[in-house]
Amino acid sequence: MPDTLVSPEARALIGQVSEERSGTVYKKEFQRWAAAVGDLNPVYFDDEAARTAGYREVVMPPMFLSQVLNGVTLLDSLRPDGIPGGGGISLPLPERRMAGGEETFYYQPVYPGDVLTSRRTLADITEKNGRSGAFVLVTWETTYHNQDGDLVARSTSSMIAR
Repeated sequence: MPDTLVSPEARALIGQVSEERSGTVYKKEFQRWAAAVGDLNPVYFDDEAARTAGYREVVMPPMFLSQVLNGVTLLDSLRPDGIPGGGGISLPLPERRMAGGEETFYYQPVYPGDVLTSRRTLADITEKNGRSGAFVLVTWETTYHNQDGDLVARSTSSMIAR
């Protein structure tokens, strides 16, 4: 039995970019999404309401951010947990994994026609002990920039591996 769940190979991956994605913001897509989730804020649908609120035109709902960058995934290519597989860094860690949380900070509005680029980096791998034993906490940082290079959002997410 190894003394640690985190191999030197896994530690060597800290700081590496896992993936980069780009996508264009389409008004009709984010408006359909907002309607589907019941977020009927007028600044997402009405230019005049958006201008009154200080925007130049309708803005994208912040929670739609990741949808701009996701491709189409066929059902038969999803992992057993329903999440698209593939891409990114393959971490040599225990296979039992689950989401550990996510926090996103938004810095400026996103408008129709903006082209967003995300860059996901492996920020940290830490071994911890919990009530049910040792586990690994993996932290990712994702930055989102628009076509002008402006930072529009930053997200920190974690994964737990046992």
